[in-house]
Amino acid sequence: MTPEQRAELVADIISAIRVATPPITDEETRWVRQAIEIQCRRAKFQTAVIEKTLAGLLLAAVIGLGYMFVEWAALHGFKRGS
Repeated sequence: MTPEQRAELVADIISAIRVATPPITDEETRWVRQAIEIQCRRAKFQTAVIEKTLAGLLLAAVIGLGYMFVEWAALHGFKRGS
């Protein structure tokens, strides 16, 4: 196959694809953009929820360890408060 025949074949394939798949309308384009925005917002929300959950768990662990230390100290003769 010569380069000219190959270029003609490629052009024919491209034109056949364009005829077979019509371009999307403005309404469809707007809908796709809105769907993408919704997915971005959902991903940001999920990330925020995960971050807040991990922060809460870490805070609870620190408070729990502090409470355990206070109880240990009280059992070993240290007085609570002043």
